[in-house]
Amino acid sequence: MENHPQPEEVEYEGLETQSIGVNMLAGALAGISEHAVMFPVDSIKTRMQVFTAASSGSTYTGVVNAFSRISSTEGLRTLWRGVASVIMGAGPAHAVHFGMYEFVKDLAGGNQAGHHPFATSIAGAAATTANDALMNPFDVIKQRMQMRGSTHTSVFNCARTVYRNEGFSAFYVSYPTTLLMTIPFTAVQFTTYEYFKKVLNPSNTYSPVTHALAGGIAGGLAAASTTPLDVAKTLLQTRGTSTDPQIRNARGMLDAFKIIWAKDGLRGFSRGLTPRVLTHMPSNALCWLSYEFFKVAIGERSSWTAL
Repeated sequence: MENHPQPEEVEYEGLETQSIGVNMLAGALAGISEHAVMFPVDSIKTRMQVFTAASSGSTYTGVVNAFSRISSTEGLRTLWRGVASVIMGAGPAHAVHFGMYEFVKDLAGGNQAGHHPFATSIAGAAATTANDALMNPFDVIKQRMQMRGSTHTSVFNCARTVYRNEGFSAFYVSYPTTLLMTIPFTAVQFTTYEYFKKVLNPSNTYSPVTHALAGGIAGGLAAASTTPLDVAKTLLQTRGTSTDPQIRNARGMLDAFKIIWAKDGLRGFSRGLTPRVLTHMPSNALCWLSYEFFKVAIGERSSWTAL
């Protein structure tokens, strides 16, 4: 009887320096999973951050109030409006994000024994710079479609309308603010995740509970610490729909900060804090859980096909 070779068992520790292709595919699948599941809460966050006249009915007192009012007056499907834009952008953007992160982290010595916050911070910053360059236009379209009273019927319809009325720059007017937000966000997220992953799982074995817990903690801390910048980003990305000339003419982060301060004071910089944290804790947990799972699954499949 002919003996067939058996595939060698894949050790999780050996996956830390996998090919960049595996990391990119795992990242793409993780990004789509993360954004699609938590999209309704993200829609509520956008609604709560947008500055509108109180009489328009778009001002909400909290997450529960927003969910109740949107579902009763506009229908539950409204909370998913714009999800196609995120799915279209999240795949390639997260592929680049995780591929760049793993590449730079390994280059900076982050895969060596012990804690390396500097290496993970640098890797996170590099990853988010590349990610946001791809994702920013999709995020603009998403938020335009999430707004109350949006008449956009599809991602392409929204993109055409924004381009026709405001030009190509509308898709990137928030990019500097987004980078100023997501670079510290990602640095906090990745550093916190790597720290808690090693503390909770010093043997570095594949542990879904550890990945989810560490990811959730990292997401919550990163989201809370960067909420003021997220409010400014939302103002810039939705400025074209505002009837306020001051908002419509906002040119960048400093203009956005001045408007927020003038209209709502210090409290304005925490608009949407609760739904933002509620979005990022589970979505980050899911993202890291998915990423680590797909990294293992793809690595194991690769070991089979290589035999």
